Amino acid sequence: MIKLRNIKKQFKHNQVLKGIDLDVQKGDVLVIVGPSGSGKTTLLRCMNYLEKPDEGTIEIDGFTVEGSHASKGDILALRRKTAMVFQHYNLFKNKTVIENVMEGLIVAKKMPKKKAKDISRALLEKVGLAEKVDEYPSQLSGGQQQRVGIARALALNPSVILFDEPTSALDPEMVGEVLSIIKEIAEEGITMVVVTHEIDFAREVANRVIFMDEGHIVEQGTPQEVLIHPKHERTKRFLRRLTKEQDFVI
Repeated sequence: MIKLRNIKKQFKHNQVLKGIDLDVQKGDVLVIVGPSGSGKTTLLRCMNYLEKPDEGTIEIDGFTVEGSHASKGDILALRRKTAMVFQHYNLFKNKTVIENVMEGLIVAKKMPKKKAKDISRALLEKVGLAEKVDEYPSQLSGGQQQRVGIARALALNPSVILFDEPTSALDPEMVGEVLSIIKEIAEEGITMVVVTHEIDFAREVANRVIFMDEGHIVEQGTPQEVLIHPKHERTKRFLRRLTKEQDFVI
C-alpha cells in the first residue's frame, strides 16, 4: 500500500528526516509517536507531498513518485490516493458544514452537485453531525469541526487517510468523541496513518506503532511490542514521561 524508501528532508541546517524506510500494508492502522521535533509530522506530510522530500521515493497504492523531482502531475496523482485530516481542521469558514464536505467531490472529482450532497449528508450522519449540515464552522465546537474534517476525508474515498495529531487542538473533554470516530473508521478496514500523542488510543486501535526520534525510526512493531514491552532505552524514556504508571516492562 505505502512504501517509503530513503526519505530525507532538511530545513536549512536541520535535517529532520534522515533516510526513512517504511512499509504500510493495506488495512493497517499505523500510529506514529515520538517527541516534538522527532520528524513524525514531516514524515506524514511527505507521504502526500505537502512537504517535498529532498531524497527518496514514495509509493502509494502502486503509484511511485521520486521525491526530489516529482512533476505537478505526479504530485496530483499521489494526492488523489490520500486524504488528510489536519490538526487545526482547515475548514472553509465561509462555507456550511455540508459545503465543506462537498467541496472536494465537486472540485477534484467533478461530481454532480446533487450526488456530492447526498454522499456528504450520509457521511455527516455517520460522524454524528446530521443536524449540523447547514451550520458554519464558527458555530461548531472543536470536536465537531474535526468530525467535519474526517467526513471530508472519507468523502474522497482515498486509499489511505493521514491524520496529523487530530486531537491536539481540542479541549480534553472533546478528545474522546473524535478518537471514537477514528476507531470506528479503523474497524472498517480503511488504511490509516496517525500521528498522535494519545498512547492509550494507539494501544487500542493500532495494529502497528513506530517510535521516532531525531529523524529516525527508533523502534517499530505491534502496540504490545513498542508501547508495553519497548526494547530501546529511548522509547522507554519517552513512555515514562507520558505514562503515570509504569505499566510497560523495563
